[in-house]
Amino acid sequence: MAETTEKKEKIPRQPMPEQAAKVRAKNFEEVPTGYSPEVAMIEAKRCLQCKKPACVDGCPVGVDIPGFIGHIRDGKFEQAISLIWKRNGLPAVCGRVCPQELQCEGQCIIGKKGEPVAIGNLERFAADFARKSGECELPVKAEPTGKKVAVVGSGPSGLTVAGDLALKGHEVTIFEAFHKPGGVLVYGIPEFRLPKEIVFAEVEGLENLGVKLECNAVVGRTVSLDELFEQGYDAIFLGVGAGLPTFLNIPGENLIGILSANEYLTRSNLMKAYLFPKYDTPVVRGKNVITLGAGNVAMDAARTALRLGAQSSRIVYRRSRQEVPARGAEVHHAEEEGVEFHFLTSPVEFKGNEKGRVTGMVGLKMELGEPDSSGRRRPVAIKGSEFELECDLAIIAVGAGANPLLTQSTKELELNKWGYIVADEATGKTSKKGVWAGGDIVTGSATVILAMGAGRQAADSIHDYLTRGW
Repeated sequence: MAETTEKKEKIPRQPMPEQAAKVRAKNFEEVPTGYSPEVAMIEAKRCLQCKKPACVDGCPVGVDIPGFIGHIRDGKFEQAISLIWKRNGLPAVCGRVCPQELQCEGQCIIGKKGEPVAIGNLERFAADFARKSGECELPVKAEPTGKKVAVVGSGPSGLTVAGDLALKGHEVTIFEAFHKPGGVLVYGIPEFRLPKEIVFAEVEGLENLGVKLECNAVVGRTVSLDELFEQGYDAIFLGVGAGLPTFLNIPGENLIGILSANEYLTRSNLMKAYLFPKYDTPVVRGKNVITLGAGNVAMDAARTALRLGAQSSRIVYRRSRQEVPARGAEVHHAEEEGVEFHFLTSPVEFKGNEKGRVTGMVGLKMELGEPDSSGRRRPVAIKGSEFELECDLAIIAVGAGANPLLTQSTKELELNKWGYIVADEATGKTSKKGVWAGGDIVTGSATVILAMGAGRQAADSIHDYLTRGW
């Protein structure tokens, strides 16, 4: 194995081509431009084809990673995507936004001594090839069962459940509150990181499998879960996400020009607001923008601000660079594009003018103390270190809570102390018979692929219920 590993490492990891930083910081086109077939085949040759692939263990949906990479290596791109589709219905999405460095690539044997195989880039290549060529066949569906399933929410968990159950022969309808499907994949992630057409193409694939889609349907308001059962649905899956904004609760936070990241990104993502003035959709802009937080959502917001014309875009984070929760690639891209980082800084107050608009933020310098319950070192304030940063727009990106619209109207659903739905970890079953839940509404804000993994487990459990009973 050591000799084989050494030989494979002689082929360096193939970098993903990207737009130049100064160019991309002014447009909303996708940053990485994708592998060519030739480059993808070279990268695929780096895979050791392990007999016991640890990368598969690191994949929440269990994709046969060596298998599809082997097909790419041999130029059999149609076979590669067909193999991926058996376990992952959203490969073009996952290849772009999943934290492969913590999951599949994090387990790669080659990565122990060098750079891991670019599994995410290869997955993206296979999915993009299939979409552009249109030559790949859809998976074979089972015979119709006569059973109907309602899926509430068209984010990653809901889309996964819908696809899996459609393949098992059930009649599936997705109910989406927004006017377009995709959930957080569309309204939460910017165009430059995940183009809308990619998500819509994945949804179209589900529709080709027979999945029905009803948009502008706010389940819990326009229709209740009990009414869905009365309409003939045999089972319901809840994938409504964690879209309730979290705020800092500091003085001045109610000033004009202070938004949650959820609102800011939704406003810029929907109805092509990011393409102003081509599309005259109202969008919030600022010259000097501050984003509070350092997760992927914070990076998305800060980078969006630059593209909407900000002269300065700053990230303020109360811990050090080592504790930043965002993906390394996202931090790297943000720095390249000109986002400034203020680490070990905690916001204590917002300042405003006589018109009630924000004009600045008072920050307090921090130092790291002992680890807290999360395992990260707890930030401790340095007395007398206050300073002020100018801003006319502040974006709060410090997390989100459980979406309460549906749970408030369904009293039989057991919730935990944070308002998330209590569901069986292995099956997704909730306290209400015939109802499953998965994704962020159960776990809190997490990754796309983890939500998909929960959706897959729920789909298997729902199928078992529809064929055998509760």
